[in-house]
Amino acid sequence: MPPFEIIEHTADIGIRAFGASETEVFENAAVGMFSLISDLEKIREDNDFNIEIEAEDRETLLVEWLNELIYLYDSQELLLKSFRIASLKETALRGIAYGEHIDPSRHDLNADIRAATYHMLKIKKDPDGWIAEIIFDV
Repeated sequence: MPPFEIIEHTADIGIRAFGASETEVFENAAVGMFSLISDLEKIREDNDFNIEIEAEDRETLLVEWLNELIYLYDSQELLLKSFRIASLKETALRGIAYGEHIDPSRHDLNADIRAATYHMLKIKKDPDGWIAEIIFDV
């Protein structure tokens, strides 16, 4: 099973992330989102960024996680490539994102993702593992 797939949506774009565990589906959702922004193969993992999020429930936690990563992309001009969730509970997450600052000579930017949304948001466990669907505002 691939870590994610792209979901076409009328004016926006989304992903369906997969994982053997809830932790893995959160990590793969982040990888999927950044694959929409830029070519992951061109991103170096020169820096790491600690992230701590709290939210009222699992779905909100996923949105907050992705929006925090978008904030790092926007505010610090970072492209992120890989993610490790150190701790994941129903309402809290601690993780590390790895990437580098945008280098216009090496990085082409594709989709300009502004936010992860609650529109059509799903996160569930099925017999094969975890699935998360999320639409991004572009």
